[in-house]
Amino acid sequence: MKAMILAAGYGTRLRPLTESLPKPLLPILGAPLIVWNLLLLRQHGLTDVIINLHHLGHLIEKELGDGSRFGMHLSYSREPIVLGTGGGMKEVEPFFGGEPFLVLNGDTVLELDCQALIRFHTERGGLATMVVRDDPDVEQWGAVEVDAQQRVVSINGQGRGPASPTRAHQRRMFAGVHVVHPRVLRDMPRGQESSIIDAYIRALVQGTMILGYEMDGYWSDVGTPERYAKAQRDAQAGLINLAARREANCP
Repeated sequence: MKAMILAAGYGTRLRPLTESLPKPLLPILGAPLIVWNLLLLRQHGLTDVIINLHHLGHLIEKELGDGSRFGMHLSYSREPIVLGTGGGMKEVEPFFGGEPFLVLNGDTVLELDCQALIRFHTERGGLATMVVRDDPDVEQWGAVEVDAQQRVVSINGQGRGPASPTRAHQRRMFAGVHVVHPRVLRDMPRGQESSIIDAYIRALVQGTMILGYEMDGYWSDVGTPERYAKAQRDAQAGLINLAARREANCP
């Protein structure tokens, strides 16, 4: 399976750090955030990756190169304007060859068994599988409701079709990782900003199955100076393990 890392954002909440360095290159234990994610993908056998770029994107490309030093093959999508999550995927649609692909953000740090996620998605056969997690601030993030069969019922309160059950569901937050079937991109306009979440909500209203895969490992979006500092402390405490990723499947 191929993968995509979303790395085009401005990282405005982390200014002034991100005025001269794109957020995915901020270091944790000496390694850029995006390298943590590349090594996570490689650890689970995903080595063909495309990265979308905008804000200071040339620095990301310069840092990572063609990926050969990681035992990977990296491609880049250089966006003249930020296209959002949906538009960024649509722009590189041919890269996926009509097959499902894994997407994650270049500015998060997490521990996730990507192969278990892929197996879950393949066995269940949904349009997409969203990785979700329990969080005390789920309402702040925007709740994803998941039923007992691990099907997504609504996202941010939207998407319930007329036949949807009304009983209580688990309320989770979206961890920013998903497996996507390219047919979700079919009706998206190319070259325009769009959100993949909007596409998921439309699919839910139409009765299309989207799944929720629950993770319980470490996760941080490193979105503020406080969370960035905490992620660095967590790495120093061994809650996330860069060495294991470097050693796994070393080229």
